[in-house]
Amino acid sequence: MKRLIAALAASFLFASADAETRPSPPGSPAAEATAVFAGGCFWCVETDFEKLPGVISAVSGYSGGLKENPTYEDHAGHREAVEVTYDPAAVSYRQLADYLLRHIDPFDAEGQFCDRGPAYHAAIFAANEEEWAAAEAAVADAEKTLGAKIATPVLDRGAFWRAEDYHQDYAKKNPVRYKYYRTSCGRDARVRKVWGGVK
Repeated sequence: MKRLIAALAASFLFASADAETRPSPPGSPAAEATAVFAGGCFWCVETDFEKLPGVISAVSGYSGGLKENPTYEDHAGHREAVEVTYDPAAVSYRQLADYLLRHIDPFDAEGQFCDRGPAYHAAIFAANEEEWAAAEAAVADAEKTLGAKIATPVLDRGAFWRAEDYHQDYAKKNPVRYKYYRTSCGRDARVRKVWGGVK
C-alpha cells in the first residue's frame, strides 16, 4: 500500500512539474478567460493589470517568438509579455486591450520608455477572429482619440511561457527597487504626457 501511495504521489509530482513547464496554448478552455499583452517591462504590465477590476491574476513571461523554453538570459524573438486571467463577466477582452494602450506609449515602435529593443516592443495578442476585431477596434479608437497613428500592433497569439519565479510579483517582493525603476524609467510621466488630457 505504501508503495502504491508513493508511486501515485511521484506521478502527481511529475505531472505537476510537467504542466508548469508547458506553454499555455492560445484559447485553452477554462473557467476563466486568458489574454496576452506586451507593453515593455513585464513587471510594470503585470502590476498595472493586477489593479484592474475583473482581473484574477497576471503572470510575467515571454511570447511572440519561436524559441521553446525561453529564459530571461535567452528569449531571442520573444517579447516580455503578461498572461492575464480574467472574469469575462466583469471585464471584456476589448476593455483589457483599451487598458493596455492607456498604460503604455502606443507611439513607440522601438521599445517602451527606457527599455529599448525587440524584447520590449508592445503588442496586443489575439487568439481568434473575435479578439482580432476587438483589438483592432481598440487600436482604431486610440488613434481617433489621440489624433495620430499608433505603433502598437495586433499579432496572432502563440504560446506563452511563464518567466522565472523571481520575476513574478516583482513589485510586491521588491517595492523599493520596483518604485525606483519605474520612476527612473519615466513610465508614468510619459503615459501622463500621452494620455493625460484624454477622458
